[in-house]
Amino acid sequence: MRRRSMLPALAAALALSPWSVRAADPPPVELAGVRYDAFETVAGSRLQLNGAGIRYKAIFKVYTAGLYLGRPATTPEAVYTTPGPRRLHIVMLREIDANELGKLFTQGMEKNASRQEFAKSIPGTLKLAELFARKKKLAAGDSFSVDFLPGQGTVVVVNGKPEIEPIKEPEFFNVLMSIWLGQAPADAGLKDALLGLKGRAFGA
Repeated sequence: MRRRSMLPALAAALALSPWSVRAADPPPVELAGVRYDAFETVAGSRLQLNGAGIRYKAIFKVYTAGLYLGRPATTPEAVYTTPGPRRLHIVMLREIDANELGKLFTQGMEKNASRQEFAKSIPGTLKLAELFARKKKLAAGDSFSVDFLPGQGTVVVVNGKPEIEPIKEPEFFNVLMSIWLGQAPADAGLKDALLGLKGRAFGA
């Protein structure tokens, strides 16, 4: 009887033990040879992959994109209001004129943001345009991340290196995200993938 009565206590001790087995993280997502881990650490915060997909232009694959957030979001509004750091990571699948890409980004922002929101984001838009003009081109395999860091602003990192000073206008990150998540997104399928919507998650 004594041996049997000790079993619940032993099970409880094992559950609290530092050696107890932790549930495995979800596997990474791979798109066109590009790997997106299930979690990324940004500014000390562990962010989860909300969704990832491929940007198509006609039949051509242009780039992959993955959205990392502190909590799941299935609507643009939920993405825009998610507290803490956020990250959009893009990997090019083909060479593209960087200046042209910058112009397309600007057009997408202007198309999807209100006039007031776009006006407030103009200083950051100009910095981003200058960055792409300086880069001249992005080759297949090149990557860049756009991170929103509370208290700092939006940071753009190209191939692992910060390229410009943080864009401090708080509106800029969400206006930039509207390129992919707005009413007139660059690619409707990619929008659904980034939002992790059923049937379109991860570019399915």
